[in-house]
Amino acid sequence: MLRTAVVWRVAATFWTVICLAGAARPLRAEPWPCDVRTADRIVAIGDVHGAYDQFTALLRAARLVDERERWIGGRATLIQTGDVLDRGPDSRRVVDLLRKLEREAPRRRGRVIALLGNHELMRLIGDWRYVSRGEYEAYRTSASGDVRDRTLDRLVSHGAARAKHERTVFDAAAFREQFERDTPLGALEMRLAFDARGDHGQWVRTRPTVGRVNGLVFVHGGVSESIASLGCEGINDIVRKEIASLPWPPEQVTSLTATSETGPLWYRGLVLEPEARLAQTIDGILDRMRARAIIVGHTALLPGRIATRLGGRVVQIDSGMLGGLFFPGGVPSALEVAGDQWTAIYVDRREPVPAPALQPSGVAVR
Repeated sequence: MLRTAVVWRVAATFWTVICLAGAARPLRAEPWPCDVRTADRIVAIGDVHGAYDQFTALLRAARLVDERERWIGGRATLIQTGDVLDRGPDSRRVVDLLRKLEREAPRRRGRVIALLGNHELMRLIGDWRYVSRGEYEAYRTSASGDVRDRTLDRLVSHGAARAKHERTVFDAAAFREQFERDTPLGALEMRLAFDARGDHGQWVRTRPTVGRVNGLVFVHGGVSESIASLGCEGINDIVRKEIASLPWPPEQVTSLTATSETGPLWYRGLVLEPEARLAQTIDGILDRMRARAIIVGHTALLPGRIATRLGGRVVQIDSGMLGGLFFPGGVPSALEVAGDQWTAIYVDRREPVPAPALQPSGVAVR
């Protein structure tokens, strides 16, 4: 996954060498979306992974944007459950569109809640194994060649000086060849964009991990028994604090909520565990989260579809939107919740989805 020492050493080197000097701007604190109430429809969309064309086609099918990607959803609430980055070529356009809709929707009394996914976390910590060529190209400018050459010169100078001090051999030619192979044009600009001082980095760092709307919990990976007692606010608080403390010492990585396999960004148990086993714990998880259902992305169901488990108490909405080699048979999809009417929206059709009980024990619906 993202925990190898090599990944951390490479990330540390890049941040040290290419990041701009000076302290990061303080992050703007916003209330967590943990007690959102609405009488209007909710539309939830799972993993996008840079599939801009599919994403916008789905937003139009859901009547949230027009042909020019302007908000027409009125008072609707759009929730995107993370993983807009990596794999596909157009993640920058997806991020910029979500940010635009975040500004536009409130003018029509609507709302956009974009959650954190594990691939957003990976981008922040320097695990770039799934970054596509198109994503690098999106940050490439006419000056990218000069930026890479100057950065490489600094790294070579640093490597030579260190080798001299340690009385070791430094092969500058081999280093240059490897660096150019591993650093496409645009890569350095993208790293700066996702730094704590960067425009996209600031946006990602302010993403909530969990949202709760009308007693429905939305999260990228899932909520396991081990974190349910934290509740919506507690999970958001701890992940935000962990991200604010980047870079992390390698020895601490496995103990963090943000990187744990049972944490909210990586957990797959709600989708993959046998229902008979999950039935023993799901009510307790829902009670502690003050929820009647949990809606998750992260684990794609192929061929692409939205599916429910345990009578609608768990809803899986990652349908492999990007498709292609990564998600064969994947399609864009959205879950629409309009009162007690739940609908799976696809670009070419709509299908009913079983809804959970309207009012579970322990959840006050106002």
